[in-house]
Amino acid sequence: MTDTNLIEIFCIFDDFCKYFTPKLKKHTLQVPGKRHRNRASRMSDSEIMTILVLFHTHRFRDLKSFYLGYICQHMRGDFPHRISYNRFVERQAQVALHLLLFLQTCALGKRSGISIIDSTPLASCHIKRERQHRTIRGWAAKGKCTMGWFYGFKLHLVINDRGEIIQWKLTPGNVDDREPLKDKRFTERLFGKLFADRGYISQNLFEMLFVDNIHLVTKIKKNMKNSLMSLYDKLLLRKRSVIETVNDELKNVCQIEHTRHRSFDNFATNLIAGLIAYNLLPKKPEMNIEIIDKSRIIA
Repeated sequence: MTDTNLIEIFCIFDDFCKYFTPKLKKHTLQVPGKRHRNRASRMSDSEIMTILVLFHTHRFRDLKSFYLGYICQHMRGDFPHRISYNRFVERQAQVALHLLLFLQTCALGKRSGISIIDSTPLASCHIKRERQHRTIRGWAAKGKCTMGWFYGFKLHLVINDRGEIIQWKLTPGNVDDREPLKDKRFTERLFGKLFADRGYISQNLFEMLFVDNIHLVTKIKKNMKNSLMSLYDKLLLRKRSVIETVNDELKNVCQIEHTRHRSFDNFATNLIAGLIAYNLLPKKPEMNIEIIDKSRIIA
């Protein structure tokens, strides 16, 4: 990442924090009789958020090595007021809400009327250590995907034709792929064509989404009768696999999946920062199609 991109990302976070932090303080409840620290930290919230997003754009496997070995050694000029790693982890938990609201309000992609949905597993530990795992016990669950059994979560993603994430949801690993589409809050940002794999086939779900102006398009199973489909939909359905490339980049480039988390808060912060980092990437896998805006066509 160049210095220009680094400054641009920092400025975006800094402008967001200047607007959001005063709003948050107005709605924060104070515990009576408990003292609260009002002294400003050496590193600002925007600097912490920038480092967390930078971690997902560099090929580091753990945050500690990235912060101590890269930020503190090679980026001293960019971050002059560095703090200890233990203090950085504490500050990381404090900016988790900032990252979440930034993702929901500023970082999600634009809707184009052509969307692809899929789910990908996020393993919390190896399936053989399922009963010994304690860090995310009560949150994670045992589930099954095309690669076999896993213990952890499912990340449900909806992308547009440009490869940008426009909606996402995290569920335990045993939740059916079709459940998020039954939630009105999940589908309120969607319209037009929604392409999915055979795991989303459901007549009731199709009718429910069609009422909300969402046309669910899937391939048919071998034991199902063939149905008429336009050539345009068939061509777009072949390009549905682009979301598999998105899942691969999220896991292998942005590092949203690993089994070294020490708390659920750190897991959630790592996931949100990874989603932001992906949407800020200059180049993403896309469908390479041309969408015609019918409202601008003059009869």
